[in-house]
Amino acid sequence: MAGDGSTANDYVIRVHDDPAAIDASAWNALLAAQPAPTPFLRHEYLAALHTSGSAVPATGWAPQFVTIERGADLVGACALYLKGHSYGEYVFDWAWADAYRRAGLPYYPKLLAAVPFTPVAGTRLLARDDAVRDVLVHTLSALATSLKLSSVHVLFVDDADRAAFERAGWLLREGVQFHWTQRAAAPLASFDDLLASLQRDKRKKIAQERRRVAEAGVTFTVHRGAEIDDGLWDFFHDCYTRTYRAHRSTPYLTRAFFGAMARTMPEAWLLFVAWRGGERIAASLLAVDDARRSAYGRYWGCTEYVPCLHFEACYYRPLAWCLEHGYLRFEGGAQGEHKMARGLLPVRTTSAHWLRDARFARAVADFVAREGEHVALYVDELNERNPFKPPAEGTGGATAA
Repeated sequence: MAGDGSTANDYVIRVHDDPAAIDASAWNALLAAQPAPTPFLRHEYLAALHTSGSAVPATGWAPQFVTIERGADLVGACALYLKGHSYGEYVFDWAWADAYRRAGLPYYPKLLAAVPFTPVAGTRLLARDDAVRDVLVHTLSALATSLKLSSVHVLFVDDADRAAFERAGWLLREGVQFHWTQRAAAPLASFDDLLASLQRDKRKKIAQERRRVAEAGVTFTVHRGAEIDDGLWDFFHDCYTRTYRAHRSTPYLTRAFFGAMARTMPEAWLLFVAWRGGERIAASLLAVDDARRSAYGRYWGCTEYVPCLHFEACYYRPLAWCLEHGYLRFEGGAQGEHKMARGLLPVRTTSAHWLRDARFARAVADFVAREGEHVALYVDELNERNPFKPPAEGTGGATAA
């Protein structure tokens, strides 16, 4: 326990340096009551990041989880970390850190509320109501002030969180991701329907890419939950580490993390395995949420190069699976304009930031405002390149959220 608890009115606020110190069932029940819960904020997921050595002080992620209790009830919580760097966040503040360094001030450590290594938007402030949500916002800045830290950053927030941060005067920063969302009117029934809704050049390109994979002799098997046995997890993790090595980087997640997922959250995982000549050559892992009918593309890797195999394993097979199983949303991860040509449209994301130094807060506010104007123009430009046929001509017209 990093903090024994403080009382604000009838609330008891605690800070925990180990997720295991928090009751898992209470945390998950509070998460389930939020506007935008995701599997990545389940207690099992966050605890596995810690116990596996993936997100721990030694890797620059020191848990400082906040809980708020009223009586015996958990009414507020936030997965918070003391960060010694900005890796694994996907909302980039390296320039801010450099400005602090040039001014002779420490930017690190900072406080970060986010799911480590996971650029998926959702509720970050787990709260029984807006009053508790406002207490959480105040607690984050008060904790940073008491520890004399430079800043607090809350990444990929939902609308309720955004409103709370806006009420508190935090800086709001926008970004862009690419998601596929099922149409409410006349839903698509199959991948062929999706193809038919695209403009001719996009449809032709996808057909060519899929044909190249098929002509290379590649086939796929699909495995979910307990069907992903230890051998498949081993193969996937080998592919996952190969992807990082190819980019001369170190994998964030250990094999022990995925082992914990197999034990504690098996139903949340879907694995596509590519085969050629009787040998496994690639794997693509998705997280899936039956309750919200959402899928999240997470990791991929291969043992040999096949042209267009990445697109097949990471976009076309997952989209076909989503359509077959009645899923409504597929998120393709951070960045990547190339996803638009494959039916994923731009969606805005929001992060919230608080800086203790008033001078830097003003400078960052100016930067965020100018950046926001560029993001708005960028989204407008992207929407002009919508890959779907116009509504009057076809079945797939859509714009960014």
